[in-house]
Amino acid sequence: MTQQNAYGQGDSTYRAAGGQPGIRQLVDCFFDIMGSEPRYQVIYGWHPADKDESRDKLALFLCGWMGGPKPFIDKYGPIRIPAAHSHLQVTEVERDLWLECMGRALHQQNYPVALIDYLQQQLFIPAERIRQACMSQ
Repeated sequence: MTQQNAYGQGDSTYRAAGGQPGIRQLVDCFFDIMGSEPRYQVIYGWHPADKDESRDKLALFLCGWMGGPKPFIDKYGPIRIPAAHSHLQVTEVERDLWLECMGRALHQQNYPVALIDYLQQQLFIPAERIRQACMSQ
């Protein structure tokens, strides 16, 4: 089995991303990128001025989403990603801006290329579900 094929099995993706500390580092990098350029301001502005809770929610969600522990549920309750974003105007443009920021953050981590490729492919799925939920409102 190749390393890429191992991603998505059990907690392999979570471990490859560095566990909770590595995922928090990824999320911090993502938010820093999102807040650094004017073209990302529309998606950055969707989060409260104090970004700490948004960073925490994304990091805890990604922990479980990557096959690790599921601390999001314990702290924030059930995960309803599309519904939680349905009040926003997420088109393909905003979806792609979010994915671009995340892609840039992934490339700034010390991750194998196969993990980056895998995560970029997999992150498209919830991002597209959010877009679809927002467009159906």
